[in-house]
Amino acid sequence: MGIAATELAVDSYRSFDEFTLALNRGTTILVGRNAVGKTNLIEALQLLTAGASFRRPSPSDLVKDGEGTARASLRLEGEGRVLDMGLEVVAGRRSFTRNGKRVRAGGIRGVLPSVLFCPDDLDMVKRSARVRRDALDSFGVQLNEKYAQLLSAYERTVEQRNNLLKEAPAPALLEAWDESLVQCGARLLAHRMALLERVRAHFIEIYRVIAPHEVPDVRYVPSVGELPAERDAIAEAFSRALRDARADELRRGVTLVGPHRDEILFTIDGRPARDFGSQGQQRSFVLAWKMAEVSVTRDILGRYPLLLLDDVMSELDAVRRESIMGFVAEGIQTVVTTTNLGYFSQDILDRAKVVHIGNV
Repeated sequence: MGIAATELAVDSYRSFDEFTLALNRGTTILVGRNAVGKTNLIEALQLLTAGASFRRPSPSDLVKDGEGTARASLRLEGEGRVLDMGLEVVAGRRSFTRNGKRVRAGGIRGVLPSVLFCPDDLDMVKRSARVRRDALDSFGVQLNEKYAQLLSAYERTVEQRNNLLKEAPAPALLEAWDESLVQCGARLLAHRMALLERVRAHFIEIYRVIAPHEVPDVRYVPSVGELPAERDAIAEAFSRALRDARADELRRGVTLVGPHRDEILFTIDGRPARDFGSQGQQRSFVLAWKMAEVSVTRDILGRYPLLLLDDVMSELDAVRRESIMGFVAEGIQTVVTTTNLGYFSQDILDRAKVVHIGNV
């Protein structure tokens, strides 16, 4: 039996005074009206598994109105271990603990990764490229601490180089920053593209189950131009693109090429899904992407992640709801929020743990 989340407890967290949630190793369904706190519990689960929240809150946002501190804890059990992950917000500062010892967010990640699917994700295909990059990066940092370190270092380098570009720098100084950007960026590119290839393989397979008569794909489109496979050659291509963009960068005061400007392109029958895909097709793309993340986690870590489905059943039609719940039935620990138990078959309800949140 793999590692599973068994109990979540929150204290003065968001809308809750105190609440303890015992979790099923299969499916736990949180049912209640809108605005009773279901998403707050999903967020706490994400924070205590991924070390981050899809809401990107400030620490003070996590504290219940009128309170000075907030706490949340999650017990993980399996593989002969018991782990207690903790979150505390005191004096406007957030900190994590693992078995009582303070750790960075990286100390939370990777033990039991989580995959979140929420209504905002349904627009991932048609929104800006940054949304798709962030989706891939957020997944990558849970699977590999080196990925997290590279991403953080690259983002700092871009920020510092942008500040330099605004000051009309001496050529030698800018070239030194170019070298730092290229070396860090080339490594990040290699990690990103390798991860996307893993996701892509499962994504295509899963999408074809949902829509067998369509030809889906997803590919990485780097801003530095066509890239070779070797890392040294990637760095050279990046350097060349920076040289070509130099005049525009100095005029605009911003770094114009690199992983922070890349695109992740979904296509349907060879055409961009953003422009030619129907709403149903775009939603199938996102559904297949999330399922692919679950499969890639199993491939890399040897165990499934915790799957968090926040109010997506109301946004999907019956065919797509059936697809995702059929996938979950393969033994993936899942927490689902909903306002309506009618979205679930009786067989699913019989096997799930149903928890009513608020006055239902």
